[in-house]
Amino acid sequence: MGSTIDFETSSGRQASGYLARPASGTGMPVIVIQEWWGVIDQIRRSCDRLADAGFLALAPDLYEGQTVPLSEPDEAAKAMMALELRSTAGELSAAVDVLTNMSGSSKVGVIGFCMGGGLALVLASTRPDAIAATVVCYGVHPWADLHPDLAEIASPVQIHCADHDSFFTPEVADAMCARLRELGKSVELHHYVEADHAFFNEDRPEVYRAEDASLLFSRSADFLSKALSS
Repeated sequence: MGSTIDFETSSGRQASGYLARPASGTGMPVIVIQEWWGVIDQIRRSCDRLADAGFLALAPDLYEGQTVPLSEPDEAAKAMMALELRSTAGELSAAVDVLTNMSGSSKVGVIGFCMGGGLALVLASTRPDAIAATVVCYGVHPWADLHPDLAEIASPVQIHCADHDSFFTPEVADAMCARLRELGKSVELHHYVEADHAFFNEDRPEVYRAEDASLLFSRSADFLSKALSS
């Protein structure tokens, strides 16, 4: 089990997040970015699973302690769109610094789900000095501003796409992959042909697919470990 920690952004704003440590006390540092529900139990369990796999996993709480019930997608959409992205980017950047200080490593990974996938790309493009691996799980970026500058990304990128996803469609995933390759970036794309959006979330039985979720986790953990341990 992890715990909540507090930290400060470069602007002096107070932030917090859920931190899960491996049994050794430290490990390969990874930022975990929430879906539009907030840092819910499922996100905390994902951090715990990463800690069990040897990662020091931190999920910044972008909603400042608030969560949205899984039965209220309209409210979740409102919470997502209410984010002030420059402030959010600053919070994610500060979380990177927290992990580099804790771990003693200059390399940090990031994995994000849904809106967190879009923000993972934002973080990778704004902190290319530190982000060494970027995992995008059915990522969306619905905001009009602060789109990630893909040209600035220095890390390899791994993209997970559900072929029945109407938010992050296979066409969007393929186009993103093609654009990254045009820019000379290292990218791998995994399609899940029977899956729908958010298939990794075990608390949503209407979309959860255990076999695909297990595959996404193992692929992500292997990808992150390879980049962060080299």
